[in-house]
Amino acid sequence: MSLRLLLLGAFSAAMATTAAAVAAEPALAAPRGFTVEDMVAMERVGSPVLSPDATRVVYTVRTTNLDKNRGNTQLWMIDLRAPNAAPRQLTRGDASASDPQWSPNGDAIYFLSGRSGSSQVWQLPLNGGEAAKVTDLALDVDTYRLSPQGDRLAFSMGVFLDCADIACTKKRLDEKAKNKASGMVYEQMFVRHWDTWADGRRNALYSAPIDASGKVNATPVSLSGTLDGDAPSKPFGDNGEYHFSPDGKTVAFSVRVAGRTEAWSTNFDVYTIPAAGGQAPRNLTADNPAWDAKATYSPDGRTLAYVAMTKPGFEADRFHLVLMDVATGKKRTLADDWDRSVADFRWTPDGKAFLVAADDVGQHRLFHIDAASGKVAALTGKGAVGDFDVRGNTIVLAQASLASGAQLYTRKLDAKSENAPLQQLTKQNAQALADVRFGEYEQFSFAGANGETVYGHVMKPWNAKAGEKYPVAFLVHGGPQGSFGNSWSYRWNPQVYAGAGYATVFIDFHGSTGYGQKFTDSISGDWGGKPLVDLQKGLEAATRKFPWLDRERSCALGASYGGYMMNWIAGNWPDGFKCLVNHDGVFDNRGMAYATEELWFTEWENGGPYYDAPAKHEQFNPVNFVKNWKTPMLVVQGDLDFRIPTAQGLGTFTALQRRGIPSKLLVFPDENHWVLKPANSLLWHHTVLDWLNTYTKK
Repeated sequence: MSLRLLLLGAFSAAMATTAAAVAAEPALAAPRGFTVEDMVAMERVGSPVLSPDATRVVYTVRTTNLDKNRGNTQLWMIDLRAPNAAPRQLTRGDASASDPQWSPNGDAIYFLSGRSGSSQVWQLPLNGGEAAKVTDLALDVDTYRLSPQGDRLAFSMGVFLDCADIACTKKRLDEKAKNKASGMVYEQMFVRHWDTWADGRRNALYSAPIDASGKVNATPVSLSGTLDGDAPSKPFGDNGEYHFSPDGKTVAFSVRVAGRTEAWSTNFDVYTIPAAGGQAPRNLTADNPAWDAKATYSPDGRTLAYVAMTKPGFEADRFHLVLMDVATGKKRTLADDWDRSVADFRWTPDGKAFLVAADDVGQHRLFHIDAASGKVAALTGKGAVGDFDVRGNTIVLAQASLASGAQLYTRKLDAKSENAPLQQLTKQNAQALADVRFGEYEQFSFAGANGETVYGHVMKPWNAKAGEKYPVAFLVHGGPQGSFGNSWSYRWNPQVYAGAGYATVFIDFHGSTGYGQKFTDSISGDWGGKPLVDLQKGLEAATRKFPWLDRERSCALGASYGGYMMNWIAGNWPDGFKCLVNHDGVFDNRGMAYATEELWFTEWENGGPYYDAPAKHEQFNPVNFVKNWKTPMLVVQGDLDFRIPTAQGLGTFTALQRRGIPSKLLVFPDENHWVLKPANSLLWHHTVLDWLNTYTKK
């Protein structure tokens, strides 16, 4: 049977349910394990936004179409005034609809869609009628934000900054498409970023009024175009990087203007400019050479809150919450003694506090921080909070865990306790996964490197029985400044291994986030030191504590830094595992230093550019220990991965083959640092599980 027929057959049952059937009672069936087919087919909930009066919430649901090998996102709404109200689908079609925003009076929803052939802003009236196009521009609108009064849009597009208008960029792109020559000439970095070769365009902010017809007909005014940087930032920036003032007269945004040093600079600054243009942007944070971003006005417009780092060149430094008096420019750091890094934040409606999301000891929690005193209170407990919004006394949030993809919940703002009740709004995938028994999981701690407390998780196979031992999938997270905690992933998900009969262990080693900045900082310059000790001690501690872990049948897996660690383990813990899986991992620190795109990362982690600090780059360089390799390894590489380029994966595979070590190479020509396409995800997981089975289930 062909792979395609196999994949389609596996999907036929999983894809039968739709969002509209979410509330149906699940049928009873014999329990089974969670599969990759289940995971890829899951509907994904996100982007909840409350209406101005907090009576409704609009959100997105992403479904997967295997035939088209892509996802499709549409808008849904729930009326919070009706108990157990059924979700209502607002948009349909082959083109996705995303980024919902409410009109000021709550009678319409704005959104982005490519339904007309290019990405534009649309408006959907809620009292009936079809969606109408708000923008009809010659270029794609990538992000947007509606002014508080609903009379103006700020939005971003990719443009050539030396063009006087949008038409110039369109003309230049059309001419380039006709040119049969494909070569590109560069005079400075970035040459390429993440998965895209630079073509000279910048993300630039624009503004335009919405006229009485509800459309943008006036010529857009450039807001950031005089600045040689990307607003929002590439490759993942969004409209969280710019906001209107409450009166709609000013836009605050962040951008990095670094010229020829851009590839090794993290110096983003906060700027303001009149929403109607006419003046040059004003830099409010020129005194800080590190990262400043996400500037957001207080409800009364008198204070600008933003996040700021203090260490130039260090992307994993702690994000502090800073408050700036708009009139005087005076700044103060809020809750400076709270040793957590702010991932996202919102002002409360009264302007007296903030809702803040942050990693915290294996969870990603929501916190309440008083704007005057800096007092911090946890609002959620275990699990991972994603997107959230607040209006009036209502908070809506998306929350996931190791046993559930994100669902939407509401809770009261004035209940300042992590034990306050959550009202579940969505039950996505309930019917499709009704017969799935998820693996049970538990957090544990142990004495790691330097005797310091380190945390990890274990998960049982879905069908675990008392007294039996199970092969171990030992998962190592990337970043390296990240966390493998109580959250849900559509790429590295322990439940897929639990569903295949594996116990899983994953450790938040030194360098992980959510345990204080000193702990996060401790990995820099020590990639193969304390983290390896933590992994060794963590697996040993887990094996002692959980007798169902079969240490003799264990394989280790990791991507990015986790892939680096597979190469490091191969040379420095060669008897540790039956097999290894290395996805997009660093093989040679020297080659990485001269080929990756975000140079600030490798230079910070290794004490400077390679030519200035060769010894530090070589100290924990996997290529120097290839002579010790003997563990079978599966190597996975995305050919569009410009973060850890293809030569790193090829180098790993070459070393394995040359030494005669059992090995395989799985290459995805159309994937970047992540495997995102549904069919590729299926192939990835089946290849990985087959590799594990070969060495652990004999």
